[in-house]
Amino acid sequence: MAITAQLVKELREKTGAGMMDCKKALVETNGDIEAAIDYLREKGLASASKKADRIAAEGTTYILTEGNEAIILEVNAETDFVAKNSQFQELVKNLAEQLLKAKPESLEAALEVKNEEGASIAEQISTAVATIGEKITLRRFEIRTKTDADAFGSYLHMGGRIGVLVVLEGTTNADAAKDIAMHIAAIKPKYISRDEVPAEEVERERKVLTEQALNEGKPENIVAKMVEGRLGKFFEQVCLLEQAFVKDSDQKVRDFVKSVGGNVASFVRYEVGEGIEKREDNFAEEVMSQVKGNK
Repeated sequence: MAITAQLVKELREKTGAGMMDCKKALVETNGDIEAAIDYLREKGLASASKKADRIAAEGTTYILTEGNEAIILEVNAETDFVAKNSQFQELVKNLAEQLLKAKPESLEAALEVKNEEGASIAEQISTAVATIGEKITLRRFEIRTKTDADAFGSYLHMGGRIGVLVVLEGTTNADAAKDIAMHIAAIKPKYISRDEVPAEEVERERKVLTEQALNEGKPENIVAKMVEGRLGKFFEQVCLLEQAFVKDSDQKVRDFVKSVGGNVASFVRYEVGEGIEKREDNFAEEVMSQVKGNK
């Protein structure tokens, strides 16, 4: 029997399972909706998407390096407890291996990547959701490459709460690259150098600083010079090379990089859950609602 998009849609609405899981179930059951429902229930997938509206803001970052290629990714779960679960950790490791090998160009393409058994990453995650019992999502990833003359610097802070991957060109000093990654984890720069800061962001900061100086009653003839001085502080906050090095505050990061004969080509810094609006649950209210619901 031909498996139509409408049939997949119908099964998805009835079970809440993922689209690929529904299609597979229909193929396995020759298009029999009821049998497909049973198939999904048996696999524990019918309940997986019931968790889809939950907020997964915990989880881990992970970095895998293989030769001149490396990947950093963030996989989210609902609780820190599950994030430390060995099964969850193994899933994250497997996803990293598959993605680094396949090198998909987008998150959508990443979810279609298949393992040796033919299961897509989306299907693997659905299976993990059914087994572990929490919403799990592959949130983001980035792949970096280097040459034999360069170094990767990778650092995972607090078991993966923060992950940083650095590409240091012109030197094979992996220890120096890791030191830079640790600095980035701690200080959280947004850009490598002043040249990378968008002009509109600089202009916005200049406008704010100008208004501040004028409101302080500073003479207009010296405001411009004051603003340029204060912009230097702004660049120190957002630019890696402008910052005081965490391992030696007497030198800038750019001086440390120069001392090892390298050049920071790129960096990626992930912090678990950043930018995700976390739900604030009231535990007492939650318990009371459950008590009332059981009466």
